[in-house]
Parts: sequence; structure tokens; C-alpha cells
Amino acid sequence: MAKKRGKKDPMWARLSLIFGALLLLLSGGGLVGGNLLLNHYSDQIVHEGGLGEAAAEGATIDGPINLLLVGIDERVNNEAMGARSDSIILAHVPATHDAIYLMSIPRDTRVRIPASKVSKYNGGTDKINAAFQFGYQNGGGRDNGLKLLAETVSGLAGGILFNGAAIVNFDGFSGLVKALGGVHMCVDEETTSIHVGWNQKTGQEGVPYNFNADGIPTSLKPNMKAQVYKVGCRDFAAWEALDYVRQRDKLANNDGDYGRQRHQQQFIKAMAKKATSAGVVSNPIKVNEVLSSVGKAVSFYNNNVSLADWIFTLKGIDPDRMITLRTNNGRFNSETINGQSFESLDQTALDLLKAFKDDSVETFVSGHPEMITNDASTPASSPSGN
Repeated sequence: MAKKRGKKDPMWARLSLIFGALLLLLSGGGLVGGNLLLNHYSDQIVHEGGLGEAAAEGATIDGPINLLLVGIDERVNNEAMGARSDSIILAHVPATHDAIYLMSIPRDTRVRIPASKVSKYNGGTDKINAAFQFGYQNGGGRDNGLKLLAETVSGLAGGILFNGAAIVNFDGFSGLVKALGGVHMCVDEETTSIHVGWNQKTGQEGVPYNFNADGIPTSLKPNMKAQVYKVGCRDFAAWEALDYVRQRDKLANNDGDYGRQRHQQQFIKAMAKKATSAGVVSNPIKVNEVLSSVGKAVSFYNNNVSLADWIFTLKGIDPDRMITLRTNNGRFNSETINGQSFESLDQTALDLLKAFKDDSVETFVSGHPEMITNDASTPASSPSGN
């Protein structure tokens, strides 16, 4: 029988629940005691700053909304080790406020990162997941790390401005999933965990694989059997769901980070559906548990718009209108420069970013239906171009 994981590992796609966590709050008056609970937890959730020159002007979200959602690998109590953004998702809500579009930015995307006086970074070209670290270093901290990442993404996306942003941490994230009681998910490709396994002789849980110096899994350890997620739909315990969306090394289709991005986005939808279900929003004890977990998991940078206004504006969006999109159509678009491998955004991905900026995503996607990810109820196909 599978046991709950005891080992923490922040290197994963923890970002994937940020938007789901925000949606936990969207039922507004539908929450039992919602206003009192919101006032109680708002100070834990909301933060100022964090967007710099990438912040949208004016304290309003009456029109189209762009959010930057970031999951970081942060060495707790060891600032010298820094922090990198493991996952980056752009969320767009059109001016009609009736849908949400999600697009992931590959962590290895080659970008120009602007300078930061606060962290003493002079600017340069690197992988996009390094931007947060360059802003975080030398005492810059989370706020400046997010600021530099937001400005980097803005430059990549033709000057897109953000109405808000969010960061999530692993410990609080884990508690949030537990508070909701897990999720119902569909596995679209067989996925082997490199983090969770069991000794077939002793039954003890442990890390099943050996790793090389670059952190790539190699051989199975003696007597170890890895956790495997088979294709199909079922209820996931919190530990299973969290482990599943971390994986990118041993996916059946060899789609690596693109497969992980897809699974992250599918997980967001599953969490949003669970969070807005009657069993959660009508249960005051469950609501309190969930909001308490959100406060521990999410740092939401509200760009001077009150959390109540965010909730009121977004509360009518149905989780079924959360549309997940393939970056580079789910295909690797790699290049090697000076011996280092990078990802590049193809023209279609760049055009999609422009649509995010111009609030023309619905029209763009209607002309590119292949960019919509499968709903995970049917197996995914192996990407071409690998």
C-alpha cells in the first residue's frame, strides 16, 4: 500500500496550483462566512510590489487581466543558495471575464535579462529560469526576484504588463492539496516517478533512482521499485498528485518539460474544479482549512487591487472555461549555443504572447485549435521533433 511521502523536494512544478489556489477564493458570497474569513487571511496572502516596470498602470482590473504565476526552488533558511523559478505560467483573462487561458514558458528559454541595481546584476542573456535568481541574489529577495522575472517575461512578450503575480512554496502547497482532500485526475501518458519508490524486500519508502552529477536519473537502486502512474482516470491522494506533476524525466512519450507543463495545466483545472465544488464552498470547516492553507502557500502580488476586488471580478469564471495551451505546440525547439542547450519560442508561441498582450487570445486560439491541450481523458501522443 502506498504511503505518504516524507521527503521534501522543492525541485518540481509547484507553480501549477497557484491559479487553483486563487480560484479557491472565487466563490465570494458562496463561501460560508466568506467575508470574515477573507479579512482574516488577506494579510497572509497579499503582498505589494514585485512587478516593477512590468506592472499594469492603475489600480483596476475592469478590463483584460494578465497574471504571472511562478513556482520557485527556494533553499529555505539558506539565502546564499538562491532561488530559481522552476515553473512560469502566464494566465490571461479577457475583458469579458468569462474564461482563463494558460500558457507555460519553458524554463530553458533563452532570453535577455535586464539589469537590477538592487541585486547588483548587470544584465545579460541566459535561461529564463535564472532571472528570478539574479534578482533574488545579494539581498534582493523574493520581491526583487519576481520583479526581475516579470520584467524579463515582459520583454520576451513584447512589453506585456501584468495586473498581478503569485509565488507558491512547497510546504504550504502540500497542505493546500491535503485540505481539499486530493483531486480527480486523468493520466495521459505512463509516468514513472524518479522521487518515490519502495524497497521490495523491506517495504520502506525511498528515492528509487541513482542520479548523475547533472541530476539526471540513471539506474534503479538495488531492490527498489519506482512509483508508476498508469494511463487512466482516478482519484489521486495529495501525495500522488504532487508527485505526478513533478515528473519530466521518465515520461512514456519522452516529451520532458513539455509533458510536465501539460500535466501542470491539467492539474490546475482539476484543483479548480475541486476547490469550487459544493463539498468545499458550503462547508465552513473545509473553507477555513483551505483558506488557511492558501495563506501559507501563496504570495499574491495584487498590484494595488484589493483581494476582494480580485475575487468579485473573477468569481463567475467556470473551471471548464480554463483553457490550457501548448507552447511551441508541445514540441522541443532546442538550440545549442557555446555548448549550452536552450529552448526557443517558435513564431506561433510569440504570436500567442502578443495575443495575450492585445486581448485577442480567443480569436487567435480559434485559428490555432491544435494549441489546446488534450483534456487528459485520452492518451497523449508522442510529440514530433524529439
